[in-house]
Amino acid sequence: MQRLYDFLRRHPMWVDGSWALVLLGLSGVSVTSVNGAPDHHGSLGAALAVSVVLCVVVALRRRMPEKMLLLAAATGVAQLVLDVETTVADFAMLVIIYTVAAVGARWASRFALMGGLCAAALAQIRWPQQHTSALGQVAIAVFQTVPFALAWVLGDSMRTRRAYFAQLEERAARLEKEREAQAKVAVAAERARIARELHDVVAHNVSVMVVQADGAAYVLDAAPDQAKKALETISSTGRQALAEMRRLLGVLRTGEHQESGEYVPQPDVEQIEDLVEQCRGSGLPVDFRVEGTPRPLPSGVELTAYRIVQEALTNTRKHGGPNAGASVRLVYFDDGLGLLVEDDGKGAPHELYEEGGADGRGHGLIGMRERVGMVGGTLDAGPRPGGGFRISALLPLKPAH
Repeated sequence: MQRLYDFLRRHPMWVDGSWALVLLGLSGVSVTSVNGAPDHHGSLGAALAVSVVLCVVVALRRRMPEKMLLLAAATGVAQLVLDVETTVADFAMLVIIYTVAAVGARWASRFALMGGLCAAALAQIRWPQQHTSALGQVAIAVFQTVPFALAWVLGDSMRTRRAYFAQLEERAARLEKEREAQAKVAVAAERARIARELHDVVAHNVSVMVVQADGAAYVLDAAPDQAKKALETISSTGRQALAEMRRLLGVLRTGEHQESGEYVPQPDVEQIEDLVEQCRGSGLPVDFRVEGTPRPLPSGVELTAYRIVQEALTNTRKHGGPNAGASVRLVYFDDGLGLLVEDDGKGAPHELYEEGGADGRGHGLIGMRERVGMVGGTLDAGPRPGGGFRISALLPLKPAH
């Protein structure tokens, strides 16, 4: 049955043609049987011609609904003029009204409604019932109008239902596209976040390791103890870098979030002091001060503050030149956290910082601004009067809406 149903849906013309043949057969039987009745109106040829035309209307109703409606209307007028009484073939009037109301143009639907409401009344006037009062004639006309009205209502309901389902399908397709676009944006944002994290981890720790390695090579023969200390710093810095890299890679593994402590937690404000000590151990003098009352901050703010200080000190070490020093100042406000990182080195052109360093391949200030923007803060960076570089940031406790 399902295959038959699918076949009929794929070949609607065959269905309509079959119904038209059935209707033509019934009409032929009806016309010939009543042709000899004493009260019969119209000739047999005219009645058969009307039946054939109305059956054609049924057969072609889906292919050309508006044209078949006009043909049915013209046929109805011809029936009135030629005095051909209604037959079984006039059922095609109901079929074409339903079809036009469901799939036809709006003007055709309105025309079909008006024609259907007038058809029964015109037929009753043209062929009134014998021995029936005027009130009875009106009642019969009203009763015969009901099928035409129902046919139009059913067709219009089908049109509304199809439009509703089409709207749902369009909405579902639009939501699917929006979902795909949001997924792409989310992927791009996550890739940018991971790129920033990798830049901060690699740039800072590798620069510390390079400085310590150069120092160890320089004093290896003259001061073995200092070379040993430098190698220990390289070892601890490398382990820290590997731990942070392991954490980042763990985030990328779907469904492998572990809470057993395998991955180190996100850096926070309290670890800035350890970062400063690490820089001091690598030969960069850093003055570190905290003002205000320290208190717990949102994790996003703490990570942003740590990464800004880390990036700023890395840039100082890369671009500050020999004998450069830096200062880090943390200020706890009632509504946020302030950061001020300055150095007195010779510095590099501001454009290089914007590009992400002297090689132009990192994130630099662009990454800082992205981080600060994500927490709703502000960043001001640029050369200091008299030499050096200054980075100032204000991180609010609540992101701006």
